[in-house]
Amino acid sequence: MKSDKNSLPLCCDGIEEKNPRKDITSPLKNCLLMFTALIVWVLLYRQLLPFSNFLTYDIVRLSRESHLGASMEFFFYDTPKVLMLLTLVVYGVGIIRSFFTPEKTRAILAGRRESVGNVLAAMLGIVTPFCSCSAVPLFIGFVTAGVPLGVTFSFLISAPMVNEIALVLLYGLLGWKVAALYLVTGLVVAIVAGWVIGRLGMENHIEQWVRDLRAAGSEIPDIPLSWNDRLSRGWEAVRDIVGKVWIYVLAGIAVGAGIHGYVPEGALAAIMGKGAWWSVPLAVLLGVPMYSNAAGIVPVVHALLEKGAALGTVLAFMMSVIALSLPEMVILRKVLMPRLIGVFIAVVAAGIILVGYLFNIII
Repeated sequence: MKSDKNSLPLCCDGIEEKNPRKDITSPLKNCLLMFTALIVWVLLYRQLLPFSNFLTYDIVRLSRESHLGASMEFFFYDTPKVLMLLTLVVYGVGIIRSFFTPEKTRAILAGRRESVGNVLAAMLGIVTPFCSCSAVPLFIGFVTAGVPLGVTFSFLISAPMVNEIALVLLYGLLGWKVAALYLVTGLVVAIVAGWVIGRLGMENHIEQWVRDLRAAGSEIPDIPLSWNDRLSRGWEAVRDIVGKVWIYVLAGIAVGAGIHGYVPEGALAAIMGKGAWWSVPLAVLLGVPMYSNAAGIVPVVHALLEKGAALGTVLAFMMSVIALSLPEMVILRKVLMPRLIGVFIAVVAAGIILVGYLFNIII
């Protein structure tokens, strides 16, 4: 029995010595794998243009002067480019999102002054998970937690409109200047629109059953995550987001390829150019009833700009498609009365139109 008692601490000591080594070596191993994958990613990314040319003109044997050849080169180049950019950025943002759960976001925004809260809510909207299907529970959670109505709308506008997918695609296809302009103006629209809605005092236009809810006051569970857990969240984000949007990527690039190959240079200038004053509001009106996401619409934006469309007009179209989708309005109707939904659409649309005109004037 004595030997058994003595052997038990030795056995337990042995286990305790192995676990720390596991905890140390596993993150190091993951970091090494990530670094190796990043090098491979960069090498492959640099070969996309020659690969698309080789595939289009040497393998498929299309003519360089043909419309079909131009379309297929566009498709073969943009498809892997967009998917590779998405995978890289979504992985990084997935790790960042592990620090910002919806519950923590609600706690951060609760009790903030409206002006500060609008800015903070719009910035948090970029890195926190949000989609149309989560609009209702998030809205209810924010309202019952004491988040002002205008602050809530700043978050609801920023989260779908200024997201990592839109930014990475704009950066990859149009450069950092366009991506930065989109980021800044998207945040301004979200902040100002939320502030305006908050000033209108329309809390009584929230459905009665939502107003009757009281804040639960329950504590948010603080579950610590290791870096292994956070790295796993990154891969989960890739599987979830890229796995859902890849079909939109292909559809958007296919439409963009058709525009690139078959629409004559400058043909869209008369319709979506700077000279047509009505092009910006028309673009917003066309974009509101459409349903798409950034992955599907950005390749179309790329092709429209190549054919002579004005930047402000095209970005206004893109913002209206992403931020004011019809399915989101249908879902929000469960918690908002029609007048408040109408004000929400009108204020955001007006902000987007102003952004469109501003870009067309200065660029």
